[in-house]
Amino acid sequence: MTSTEWAGSDFQDPPRTDGGVALCAACHRTGICRLGLSTEALGADEVARFDIACPPEHEGGPGVAHGGWTAAVLDEVLGHVPLLHGTLSVTKKLEVEYLRPVPIGRPLVASGWIERKEAGYWHIAGELALVATHAPLARARGVWALRDRSHFARYEAWLAEQDAAVPNEQ
Repeated sequence: MTSTEWAGSDFQDPPRTDGGVALCAACHRTGICRLGLSTEALGADEVARFDIACPPEHEGGPGVAHGGWTAAVLDEVLGHVPLLHGTLSVTKKLEVEYLRPVPIGRPLVASGWIERKEAGYWHIAGELALVATHAPLARARGVWALRDRSHFARYEAWLAEQDAAVPNEQ
């Protein structure tokens, strides 16, 4: 699926797994979330909750997730908060605080919530924790810029301009 085809799809109702996880363009090709999200839901309390397990291919140190996986999962989870509210957004800023090593293959839960909204931006926070004890493993907060369906088409046009500006060295 090209970004133009993806841009034409309905971001407010993206392809989802059986567990309700909204899939990005790359994960849509495989039908699963490659980061390990298995369920997602927006609660009546407006907190989004996600079941996750870090796949073994994201192991960093022995038995623990790579920090990049933790950051990517928190980016994904917090980025799904606007999506669960029917709004397309892209990450503008993300700050991650690593509290404890994240174990590979163990049941995890993540949550995300809106801290505040301002013109064109949502400030979102969240946490990743162990299911068994609810011990927090990492926290994040960031800013998401609201976008419309034409966002990716505008990006492709900009990228084409950049490519045209590079001299052909053949």
